[in-house]
Amino acid sequence: MGLNPNATFTWYGHSVWKLTTPGGKTVLFDPWFSNPSSPMSPADVDRCDVLLVSHGHFDHFGDALMVGSRTRPVWPCIHELSLWLGRNYAHKDGLIGMNKGGTVEAAGLKVTMVRADHSSGDLYAGAESPLYLGEPVGFIVELEDGYRFYFAGDTDLFGDLRLIAERYRPSFAFLPIGGHFTMDPVAAAHAVELLGVDAVAPMHYGTFPILTGTPDQLRQELAARGLGHVTVHDTTPGGTLT
Repeated sequence: MGLNPNATFTWYGHSVWKLTTPGGKTVLFDPWFSNPSSPMSPADVDRCDVLLVSHGHFDHFGDALMVGSRTRPVWPCIHELSLWLGRNYAHKDGLIGMNKGGTVEAAGLKVTMVRADHSSGDLYAGAESPLYLGEPVGFIVELEDGYRFYFAGDTDLFGDLRLIAERYRPSFAFLPIGGHFTMDPVAAAHAVELLGVDAVAPMHYGTFPILTGTPDQLRQELAARGLGHVTVHDTTPGGTLT
């Protein structure tokens, strides 16, 4: 199926995505609007109905507290993050603590938490040791019209992507391709094969020199796996997928 013509996906660099759903809801993913590629400041974010953070690294958790405090979204998050937020976030009524395998309703959408193969701790506020905010996760999101997509967050390639495909049958996937900290284009092309999707949006690349993977490399690797029919939807920061 590929992209949903009734939904709008806008990229703000790194792994920051804004989704406008067919029902007019705004969903933000990994809202590090302070990233060097973003054309929008976190102070300019004025709406968020659902907030989804894949893990606790600064380049994903980033500006979540600022954005959440201003917009007061429904915030489904992994259990340990919900415990920390319960003591450090003013709008606890919007939190939904959950874990991998769980599905919750959020602003009329269905959000399912699935596994990711990564880490999650980071240093904040001059701490001597990393703050652990729960294991990293990905999300399956089902929109008001039944369209489902997969947001991987940060992850390596792992075999259970095939199970995610079999159980949830996403039409579209957001996958990291930068390498070094996540999958590179070779692994991402393999992930596309396991997921069985015919369209993919690359992310987590180009923000820093160390994140060397590119969308064109992903296209080449897909072709090498006999998946040249898969559409790679990429755009510049601030751009919308088409």
